[in-house]
Amino acid sequence: MRRMRIAIVTDAWKPQVNGVVQTLSQTRDELEAMGHELLMVTPENRRTIPMPTYPEIRLSLFAGRGVCRDLDGFGPDCIHIATEGPLGLAARRYCRRHGIPFTTAYHTQFPEYVRARFPIPIGWTVSLLRWFHGRAVRIMVPTEAIRDKLTARGFDNVVIWSRGVDTALFSPDDPYDYDLDGPVFVYMGRVAVEKNIEAFLGLELPGSKVVIGDGPDRARLEVEYPDCHFLGYRFGRELASHLAGADVFVFPSRTDTFGLVMLEAMACGLPVAALPVDGPIDVVQNGVTGILDDDLQQACLEALELDRAEARRFAERRSWRRSTTQFESYLAPRVLDTASDQPAKS
Repeated sequence: MRRMRIAIVTDAWKPQVNGVVQTLSQTRDELEAMGHELLMVTPENRRTIPMPTYPEIRLSLFAGRGVCRDLDGFGPDCIHIATEGPLGLAARRYCRRHGIPFTTAYHTQFPEYVRARFPIPIGWTVSLLRWFHGRAVRIMVPTEAIRDKLTARGFDNVVIWSRGVDTALFSPDDPYDYDLDGPVFVYMGRVAVEKNIEAFLGLELPGSKVVIGDGPDRARLEVEYPDCHFLGYRFGRELASHLAGADVFVFPSRTDTFGLVMLEAMACGLPVAALPVDGPIDVVQNGVTGILDDDLQQACLEALELDRAEARRFAERRSWRRSTTQFESYLAPRVLDTASDQPAKS
């Protein structure tokens, strides 16, 4: 594909720490290395407010004019809308107004996330998302299971954009010495209700349970589960060392579309214990790189017996360049003609 000017619009951005931000950061870097020019339209340097019940996430206020100014000034060949928040909505309006094709991504199972926090029927949120993504040339999802779910819910033009992992950073080298009773079972990610983390914290396991990450429910859970070790955020090589020093990576979530942290753990030689749900069923090779079982405790115990080298070998086949080449192939370059500037209905 020719070198292009690519605009990626996202409401999820640094300093947030999550799989969406990690995926977009790595994709930006790879696209630039491939010779493309990038514009990241993010909440940085915009007026924002904290998201209700989740203050770590900042929502942009009055985003429309600024987004239009940014996109007009950059003159992108392709526009990718990564999130369904205020910036994503503003970019969608811009594209529809000017007749510009765009792609979107379904990073988060918002219907399930919203339901975990508020008594809102899943069908309502699904309808809203179907409207948001309905005009996209392609909707990118990370796994076959999520593609099948969206297709069954009436979404069209759904394609698979997989994920990668930096195997130079995340490796089994230099494992951290926890100085805890073993084996060490570790969770990494947001400490939030939608992650089903209490399904892990409440398990009766030998050894020790460790939580790497932070979130709105951490303070409460530290009180309720005093036998668990909450470390807060770790980054870079320090994070990789902490993963490599554990024995099993536990992924209790029922609402993730992929679970990038599972790939990062496997790159550090950790087998995964998870539920057989969307995300893990497409990422974990059951009985080889991890154990999938509705009984999470049994999955944890069986994962102890797996060959750590198999997890590492699986991760080595998942590069960010491979992921980004896939992303690039799905973009919808703008056709510069008189028809492309005609207003379109929403």
